[in-house]
Amino acid sequence: MSGKILPLVFIIVMLCFWLRSKRLARRAERLASEIGTDLLPPERQRTDRTYPDPEAEAVLAALSRGDWQPAAQALTAAGTDWERRSYLVAVIGRRAADDDTWLRAWQAARPGDPDAAVVHANAKVSLAWQIRGGAWAEDTSAEQFAGFHRVLNEAKEDFDRAAALAHPGDPTPYLLQIPLYMGLSAPHEALHELWGQVTARAPYHYQAHWYALQYWSAKWCGSADLARNFAAQAAATAPHGSLLTMFPLVSWYEHNDDDAPDEAYGWPEMMELTEAALADVAAARPDHPRVAEVRHLLAYCLTKQGRHEAALEQFRLVDGYVAALPWRYYASPAEAYCGVRDVALKGVAASKIVS
Repeated sequence: MSGKILPLVFIIVMLCFWLRSKRLARRAERLASEIGTDLLPPERQRTDRTYPDPEAEAVLAALSRGDWQPAAQALTAAGTDWERRSYLVAVIGRRAADDDTWLRAWQAARPGDPDAAVVHANAKVSLAWQIRGGAWAEDTSAEQFAGFHRVLNEAKEDFDRAAALAHPGDPTPYLLQIPLYMGLSAPHEALHELWGQVTARAPYHYQAHWYALQYWSAKWCGSADLARNFAAQAAATAPHGSLLTMFPLVSWYEHNDDDAPDEAYGWPEMMELTEAALADVAAARPDHPRVAEVRHLLAYCLTKQGRHEAALEQFRLVDGYVAALPWRYYASPAEAYCGVRDVALKGVAASKIVS
C-alpha cells in the first residue's frame, strides 16, 4: 500500500509547487505591468533618435521647408562645444544627403562659410554609405562599390577645403573623415596621422573615439585585439565624465556578444567595466549628446547581469528613443529594446515578490 501512496504524494507535492510557481509568475507579470505603466510600447519608440533634441528637430523641420538659416544658427551657437558641433553637423549632413537644395542656397548666400563647407563634406560621406547600402560585402554589387568609392574620394577633397576654412582648434573636419577612411580601407598609418589631427584638438572626443573604434574593429580595418587595446587605452587616459570608459564595453559587445553565453556578462571583468561606465555616466554633463547612447548599452549589460533595478533606471532615462547600440543591429530595434526592457521589468517584479 505504501508503495502506491509515495508516488501519489510526490505527484501532489510537485503539483502544488507547479501551481504555486504559476501563481507567482502571474503576480510577477501583473506587478511588472504596474511598474512599467509609464514606459512606451514598441510602436511608440523612435528608431531615428537616441534622445529628445528639440533644437535638432527644429533645424530639420526648417530644412524640410528649404530654410537653412536655423541650421547655420545652431552651428554658430554650438561654438567650441565640439561634441555638440560634430553631432549637429552629422544630423544636418544626413539630411543634405537626401536633398541638398537648401545647402546649395546656403553656400551661394555665404561663400566660404566653414559650417556649410563641413556639412557639404559630411553629406558626401552619408551619400556614399547610402549608395553602398548596409549589406555584407558579398551582397553588395560592383556598381554600388564603384559609386561608394567615387563619392568618398570626392568627399576627401571637400574635407580638405572644410579643414582649411575651419577654426584652427576645430576637430570636426578631421574626425568626420574617419568613416571615409574606414570605407576606403585606408592603411593604419593614414588613420594614425588623421587621429593625431583629431586628438591635437580634442583628445577625449566621444564621437571621434566611436568612429575610430569601428575602424580598428575586426569587421573593418583592424582586429579584436586592436579594438580592445584602443578602447582600453582610451578608457585609461580619459578624464571622469568624458564617457570614454564605455568603449571597452562597446568593443567587447562588438566582438563577443554573438558567441558569448549570457553568464559572460557576469564575469568579474565585465562587472568591472560596467561599474566604470556607470560612474562615468554619473559624472558626465547632463546635456552631453552621447550620454543616451551609453545608457542604452548599460541597460542591456545590466539586464544580462541580472541587475534589473539598475537596468530599469537606465531604461527609464532613454525610453522612447532607440537608435543606439545594441538595438540598431536588430531588424526591429524597438521590439528588441522592449524585449530586453521587459526582462528587466519582470526581474524587478520578481525580486519584490520574493522580498
